[in-house]
Amino acid sequence: MKNISSQFKFFVVALLTIVIITTACSSKAPVQQKQETTTAQQETKPQKINVTDLAGRQVELTIPVNRVVGLTSALRFITCIDGAKKVVGIEDINLKATDGLTYNTAYRDELSKLPVVGVGGSKAAANPEKLVEVKPDVIFTGFSDKSQADNLQTKTGIPVVVLSYGTSIFDEDFYKSLKLVGKIMGDETRAQKVVDYIKNCQKDLNDRTKGIPNDKKPTVYVGAVSHAGSHGIESTRGNYPPFVIVNAKNVADETGKNGSIDIDKEKLLSWNPDIIFIDEGGLPLVKQDYQKDPKFYQSLKAVKDGHVYGLLPYVYNGTNIDTAIADCYYVGKVLYPEQFKDIDPAKKADEIYKFFYGKPLYETLAKSSGGFKQITLGQ
Repeated sequence: MKNISSQFKFFVVALLTIVIITTACSSKAPVQQKQETTTAQQETKPQKINVTDLAGRQVELTIPVNRVVGLTSALRFITCIDGAKKVVGIEDINLKATDGLTYNTAYRDELSKLPVVGVGGSKAAANPEKLVEVKPDVIFTGFSDKSQADNLQTKTGIPVVVLSYGTSIFDEDFYKSLKLVGKIMGDETRAQKVVDYIKNCQKDLNDRTKGIPNDKKPTVYVGAVSHAGSHGIESTRGNYPPFVIVNAKNVADETGKNGSIDIDKEKLLSWNPDIIFIDEGGLPLVKQDYQKDPKFYQSLKAVKDGHVYGLLPYVYNGTNIDTAIADCYYVGKVLYPEQFKDIDPAKKADEIYKFFYGKPLYETLAKSSGGFKQITLGQ
């Protein structure tokens, strides 16, 4: 009898323990679920923010942003941070673009299906009516000043954010623009990764070449540089970014000018550089000119010695930063083979394109423009 009583007491205690534990667990579960729901609601709840764009304008907009348009080259910033899926309208220039426009090459299938909201290009005016029709949460624009942006924002009633490439391929304004797009589109992590990648490439290129003595460097010239279209051998650039970053001896820097320069051909003869690079966007014009005056070209040391090389055009509706970096590595490989002996320029280019867009693009670009190769002008 005593054993039965003890067993009964043990059973009651065990039963009460189970009830208490079950009750406690069931009472905590809804609290946890409520906390998780509240956190999720906080993460997705629309909120107004103010940002300062690259024109110095204060712009108020609501995040999260799910529908965007990129005008006048701003689409490049959007696609760099994996934002193509949020684009709701494109400019006509993207439908007509050749493969030199890398973001368009990477996302052609997706972008070509979108409604057209304007002509595009640095000098084309935006179409407010078409923009309103696609209902973007924000309009990013690349080649706009303060008054143009204010005017477009007033006409559409849609926040307009101005971005900038700066003056070089490694420019703080470019980085600021990427980070601003990342903040607005809710992907600051990806934006920072892109900035870090570009800066790491810049450091790598500089580190490989900064210790080379000047007397060990060949003199170099770049011709047929694109600016507002294609040009011939006379079109060059002072402080040409792919030369600057590999510490090259650019003969055009003697002019003391920055940016695009049109020189007399006789000046090129007097400089007579060891190596000439040709922007392949203007290569057909250079070859045509060669046929008219072969004697001029044959007087150039670089042409006689077979030291003329092609570069992928990187200026097309703004700066194709990916192609520009690929060009830097090819320039380094040609000028300083020992310092770049581990670099295969074509493979490096595809590494860069894969980082930016997840796709190898070099072969496609090389087919349309020529790619990284030695050039014989008479052929």
